[in-house]
Parts: sequence; C-alpha cells; structure tokens
Amino acid sequence: MTAMFDQELREQLARAREELAAARAEGDADGVQAYEGRIAALVRLAAQHGITLPHEPREQEHPLP
Repeated sequence: MTAMFDQELREQLARAREELAAARAEGDADGVQAYEGRIAALVRLAAQHGITLPHEPREQEHPLP
C-alpha cells in the first residue's frame, strides 16, 4: 500500500508541475497560484507520511489556504 501511495504522490506531483509550467507559459496567474499551492500541499502530505519527494525549497513555501 505504501508503495502505491508513494507512486501516486509522485505522479500527481509530476502532473502538477506540468500544469504549473503550462499556466506560466499562458500567463495564467490564477493557475500558477493554484498549481504552486497543489505542489506545496503534495510535498507536505508526503512529508507527513514519511515520504521524501524531490523538490525545490520554493515548492514547499506556498502558504496554506
């Protein structure tokens, strides 16, 4: 179960990063903010479950909603 959860988090993080890049490319400020928040939430969730996801320090700095 843990391996599946780990993999799901990694896949969601990859998708969120792709969507963030697309939002930036389109100049979608709301999308950028939303995906930055999603990435930060995924990094926090992983850490709460003892899973280390590779990330940039700025990716965990987004404030909680």
